[in-house]
Amino acid sequence: MAPQRNAGAGAEAELPEYAGHYRLESCLGSGGMGVVHLARSTSGMRVAVKVVHARYAMDPEFRGRFRQEVAAARRVSGAFTAPVVDADPEGGRPWMATLYIPGPTLSEQVKRNGPMDPDQSRRLMAGLAEALRDIHRVGVVHRDLKPSNVLLAEDGPKVIDFGISRPRDSELRTETGKLIGTPPFMAPEQFRRPREVGPAADVFALGSLMVHATTGRGPFDSDSPYVVAYQVVHDEPDLTGVPESLAPLVLRCLAKEPDDRPTPDELMGELRSVAAAYDTQVFVPAPRSPEAPQEEPPAREERADAPGRRSLRRLGRRTVLVAGVLCLAVLGGLTVVQVFDDGTEPARRTSAAPSTPAGFGAWEAAPVPEAGGMPQCSYGAPGLLCGLPGRVFALDPSDGRTLWRHDVAGTTRSEPPVVSGGLVQPSLDLIGDLEALDPATGRPVWREETPAYDGVRAVDDMLLLTRADGTVTGVDAASGETRWSHRIPGQAVPYFVSFAEEPGEPVGPSAYATSPSADGGRTRVTAVDPVTGDVRWDADLEGSLTPVGTADGALYLVVGGPVYGDATAVVRYTPGTGEARRVTLPVPVAAAAAGVRGDTVHLMGAGGSLVAVDMAAGKQRWRLETGVSRGSVPVSDGRHVYVTAPDGRLLGVDARTGKLLGQTRPRLGADSDRVPASLPAPVLAGGHVYAGAPDGTVFGVAGDDPAGW
Repeated sequence: MAPQRNAGAGAEAELPEYAGHYRLESCLGSGGMGVVHLARSTSGMRVAVKVVHARYAMDPEFRGRFRQEVAAARRVSGAFTAPVVDADPEGGRPWMATLYIPGPTLSEQVKRNGPMDPDQSRRLMAGLAEALRDIHRVGVVHRDLKPSNVLLAEDGPKVIDFGISRPRDSELRTETGKLIGTPPFMAPEQFRRPREVGPAADVFALGSLMVHATTGRGPFDSDSPYVVAYQVVHDEPDLTGVPESLAPLVLRCLAKEPDDRPTPDELMGELRSVAAAYDTQVFVPAPRSPEAPQEEPPAREERADAPGRRSLRRLGRRTVLVAGVLCLAVLGGLTVVQVFDDGTEPARRTSAAPSTPAGFGAWEAAPVPEAGGMPQCSYGAPGLLCGLPGRVFALDPSDGRTLWRHDVAGTTRSEPPVVSGGLVQPSLDLIGDLEALDPATGRPVWREETPAYDGVRAVDDMLLLTRADGTVTGVDAASGETRWSHRIPGQAVPYFVSFAEEPGEPVGPSAYATSPSADGGRTRVTAVDPVTGDVRWDADLEGSLTPVGTADGALYLVVGGPVYGDATAVVRYTPGTGEARRVTLPVPVAAAAAGVRGDTVHLMGAGGSLVAVDMAAGKQRWRLETGVSRGSVPVSDGRHVYVTAPDGRLLGVDARTGKLLGQTRPRLGADSDRVPASLPAPVLAGGHVYAGAPDGTVFGVAGDDPAGW
């Protein structure tokens, strides 16, 4: 695809073809700060990417504002906001990628179809009140809520574009004499006292927005922004045409003094009393065309998935040890907090009492001081094996004590280190030389120069390297010696997935490669013996399929999913009989990540849907709307299902009923503008659950009592 070009005054001379690894396909809209593109990730997921204008890229003040926008977006999340999936505020052209939501803005909807009816407008107000509740309780003020910053999706309104929002604890301040906002939707204090703007300003904007939604105009209309500003500060709003059931509530939102306005929680309560049949499933608008222009770039945002409590910031190594323990004691947590003073032995403090009869105490560790990013972990000798960019380390699973650390070449870390061939393989997501470590000490055992390759996967005691020409090389993980090298029949360039060996499996785990047909109607699935490279079996199955797990000799696949779009069905394929059982989902799951436990497949979708599909019964067992923007691959021990959220929370769900039983606190850390590209799945071992968080910590909790987290 050639770089896109815009014509007209003020347009970019030449727009980039990529932002990070997202390929830009078409322009969704352009505004004062940047251009929003429809784009696709390398896996095919559709995202909206906001790329800042080139003229601002070298402006330190603008970069500060953009970093603030990303940080605000990172902190907020919920059913009525849109999730951030990636960002690079420090790049040559700063950008932020958010999930693409196919719906018109409120401004477009009113222009196209006229004012909303009372039922639609009541549900819109309820959804926006809940969105503001989620935004405000993590300490963010939007400051620019207006019709063009509200997307009307099938499952409700989404508040977007946090370009001038500000966390209440932010060090950035509004410049003297500069108005920040859009006059028809600004509160009086934004004109009079811009440095003192708080959450109540967003409630005022909601009142103005509801007048627009129900009448097609604003409560303070004028062709002059100066006249609008005077009316906002001094005049009473014009509510002519606002439904009688909503007018008193809208009038309260438009009170001149912030303290006289209702809170979002109060709004939600009063809206329930307006209609006993209160329902947040808003109208289903016509999907927005990707080519349709928009008034402002809808940089879709994510909340921090936090239930109202902020994670600790690093105030200094010694300070945070004391403050962290005190805070956790107040919250009722039984936690070990580890912080390194000198990079050798961690300072450690245990809980006063065990959290389980077996004596396991919940713990939290910071193995790499001042590190950011979510550690990716797996379980194997000698315990927890985790990785961060440039570093791998082993932790004692009983208390989080660091056993060893090792520096690795490269900076990426989207896969955890694993044990293969009796050695730790730390470089599965690094394209370069292979290295294996002694699991007891972390010291290198062997290092091998390898031909250029595009991907590597550890399967049993072998490492499978795929080259760009489709050649696959099998390397003995214990010695680093090449055992075989050839192409796989029927697979042009095979990228493998594999799953843990099942007890009693006579042949060991297979490596699975898939190739969809050109029209996406069928998928060729090939199972490869990792020791020899021979094909164990080959099948041609209906649909665009992604393998997600194995159980009882069967392979489970998702129709759609993160690679091929929304998950619409789950397939169980039994190679011995050739039987393919398909269970269609009642409602598709967006960009689903999936895990298998026995005959049950759990799917976690973008937007927060967690679904359990019983393949034996041939039906969906339950569906839970978690409220998180996205989640990790769900992991189950049979009694519970565990999911990691982008803010570091670990969620525990009843595997039988789908009820949310408990969750840990958020652990965002200081680098909240760094959005994890992939979320590490929780690790289950010995009845305990271990997870990594964006602040660089790893923590462990008892798996049998999510309610006690």
